[in-house]
Amino acid sequence: MLDLLPDLCDEHADKVRVLDPLFRDFGGERIFWGQVVTVRCYEDNSRVRELVATPGTGKVLVVDGGAMVRRALLGDQLAEKALENGWEGIVINGAIRDAGAIGTMALGVKALASCPIKTEKRGLGDVDVPVTFAGVTIYPGDYLYADINGILVAREPLSHPQL
Repeated sequence: MLDLLPDLCDEHADKVRVLDPLFRDFGGERIFWGQVVTVRCYEDNSRVRELVATPGTGKVLVVDGGAMVRRALLGDQLAEKALENGWEGIVINGAIRDAGAIGTMALGVKALASCPIKTEKRGLGDVDVPVTFAGVTIYPGDYLYADINGILVAREPLSHPQL
């Protein structure tokens, strides 16, 4: 099931929005999907830290970091916390760090780049807001599907024999 997205695009062409192909795979899971929880934060991962500490079964965290890659919004400790709490995956419009460690985790992670510098913790960021990047607006509650072909979102869950 390495190529889920082409099938979903073929079967549900009128329901999907495909993100521009800007993202790299960093997590140990290359295929992931779930209902979207959004956060918008710039060079401050305080809200990311809070969210990965909550139950995430069936959910994907979508982080709009404004495509800034000067500081990492996710590192191995937060990825481990997300894994412990059942998150299916994390998509970051920005950077991660600890890429080697995250690559060994059974967690889907897509981001623009890696950067070794951590963020400052100022408690800033907005949760459950629409975010727009890579040519698509993603709403809280959307459904996100990701594999090695890219990322797509839909307003409702999509059916497919492999899901």
